[in-house]
Amino acid sequence: MPVIQGFTALLVLQTIGEILARSLHLLFPGPVAGMVLLVPALFWPPLRASTASVVPFLLQHLSLLFVPVGVGVVTHLGLIESAGVRLLVVIVVATWVGMVACALCLRWLWPNVSTPDAPANRP
Repeated sequence: MPVIQGFTALLVLQTIGEILARSLHLLFPGPVAGMVLLVPALFWPPLRASTASVVPFLLQHLSLLFVPVGVGVVTHLGLIESAGVRLLVVIVVATWVGMVACALCLRWLWPNVSTPDAPANRP
């Protein structure tokens, strides 16, 4: 039963995010708004417990979530043929930009963490 409650909570937050995104004309999709709402909601212990019970279930069936993406790729093969190189360049550049941004954020958040080739910072 906690799995159903956790899944229901995730769907409710996604629906609220979708409503907010459409009504406020946000620049990001509803599921992203739902995930933003999920972060503070996880501080409520009952919601945290129910969603913790649904996470292993969702991870166990994660491969099923890629089926719609695969169908979309097959449906738009013509678009991929015409703009495939540009798409590949955008994906590679965006991946590198994201990795650099994450590295810089981690370096900023953890300034005292020593790297293997640098001496440890000691007071």
